[in-house]
Amino acid sequence: MVEKEDINGKDNWSDEEVTKESFELDEMILAEELKEENIVIIAKRLVKDYEIGEFIVRAVDNVSITVKNGEFIVIKGPSGAGKTTLLNLLGGLDFPNKGVIYSHGVKISDMKEESLASFRLFNSGFVFQNYNLISTLTAEENIMFPMNLAGISLNQQRTRAIDLITKIGLEERREHLPFQLSAGEQQRVAIARALANEPPIILADEPTANLDKETSDFIHNIFSTLKLEGKIVIIATHDDKLIDLADRIITFDDGKIIKEEFTKNIISK
Repeated sequence: MVEKEDINGKDNWSDEEVTKESFELDEMILAEELKEENIVIIAKRLVKDYEIGEFIVRAVDNVSITVKNGEFIVIKGPSGAGKTTLLNLLGGLDFPNKGVIYSHGVKISDMKEESLASFRLFNSGFVFQNYNLISTLTAEENIMFPMNLAGISLNQQRTRAIDLITKIGLEERREHLPFQLSAGEQQRVAIARALANEPPIILADEPTANLDKETSDFIHNIFSTLKLEGKIVIIATHDDKLIDLADRIITFDDGKIIKEEFTKNIISK
């Protein structure tokens, strides 16, 4: 945490240098690189700052990362390390102050909010630690909500929602409102909602935090299935069973990648 005047006047690289390099990647070279390397997300020198009173907190500090098709990536680190902020940037929920992000060959880091919202709708599914279910909608309606935004017909929405709610074992709770569900049931509905539009990328923030063992095991099985299906999964967690699924484990602290560890789970996609 630094004072505003310090962070505006001093940095690892100046605004002039940023403008000069601009982090713009030649579109043709980028497309070829992404295709050859099977890369879906590429982020370069990401910085994200938040103002807190007279100070600025740097949540993500000059981070570069690439994500390949079918990778299961775990981000671990202490509370307040910046893991959630990094997930939000990679998924297009937030904008970096500096740096660029390409997802599926599209530069999302400087998209207009409306365009980015549409992009997220079809490309990224989010699982939040606090569930973020809409309190006035039933479990089934929460799952249908992103499909409604995507313009899917009502019949298709309902068919897909029933299929998902059956897979998460809550078919008898489909008409219940969030407050009528346990924490574990709410998280299962949140996962089903994230899968509703069949996005290729799933981002999850501590999906098993504060849940009982039975529910945690159930959620672990869901993510194990997603891995087998070849989904890209980027997950912030301390859950050992979820960490065991990882192709790559990123240790994150103080807004920076401290260590990257590739595991024996890696499969050529």
